[in-house]
Amino acid sequence: MRRIITVAVACLAGVGLLSTPASAADDEGIIFRFKDRRITESSGLAVSLLHEGIVYTHNDSGDGAVCYAVGLDGRTRATYTLRGVRAQDWEAMAASKDPVTGQSALWFADIGDSLDRTRQDVSIYKVAEPRALRDATVSATRYRFSYEDGPRDAEGIMVHPRTGRLYVVSKEFSGALYIAPKRLRTDRVNVLRKVGGAPPMATDAAFAPDGSSFVIRTYAYASLFRAPDDLIVKILMPGLHQAESIAYTLDGEALLAGSEGVNSPVWRVPMPSEVVQDRRSPRLR
Repeated sequence: MRRIITVAVACLAGVGLLSTPASAADDEGIIFRFKDRRITESSGLAVSLLHEGIVYTHNDSGDGAVCYAVGLDGRTRATYTLRGVRAQDWEAMAASKDPVTGQSALWFADIGDSLDRTRQDVSIYKVAEPRALRDATVSATRYRFSYEDGPRDAEGIMVHPRTGRLYVVSKEFSGALYIAPKRLRTDRVNVLRKVGGAPPMATDAAFAPDGSSFVIRTYAYASLFRAPDDLIVKILMPGLHQAESIAYTLDGEALLAGSEGVNSPVWRVPMPSEVVQDRRSPRLR
């Protein structure tokens, strides 16, 4: 039987601060709040691979195709507008580095379909990570996707740091993990193939920087997996207004958790020591 460790971390509940074991909360807390009043529904989170101390976010539906580069003081350093892109229901983002060229990229997922599951295909955009922290309009490559088993609502994407493979996590009571083709095509719809289950109502996902694990978060928990359906640890997350985003720190020793709302916080949640000390080789394709 696989070992499942549940770690309680400090979280703000409606009635106050919940008590937690010191080992889980010593280095954990709010590291900043978004100060930009334009960031009202932070729905995706990624750590920059080029700029130290910068994280990226974007709003949910209702905003344009805009990415915000934010410093650890919560202040916006730059905004990037994707040229010619309409944001229908942006739900997630990821940062990746090409295993061959070493070039870093940002991915933006227009994959929400929460009302009636009628989107026959959804879009994910890839942008070369800007080298300058200044407002700019950037070019994006659009990839269209459909699911092998019909339309799905989804709010999580992640890119494997070693293989460059893209994954999508559906947001359903019986959620699933889908893998994209090795080679993405811009001239036709790419088919997402189911490779495992996912926790109910998943709101985001991310790979560890070394590819040894990945995390899928829900409104209450973050579930760490070694491979599809191979659960390592389940972590109780901070209580947030609407928990929407998750990312690993660059050293892989903590998670960053974000939320929707004006002046919303980004929390740092340390990984359990057992996970940090027991990084195994990934088994994902």
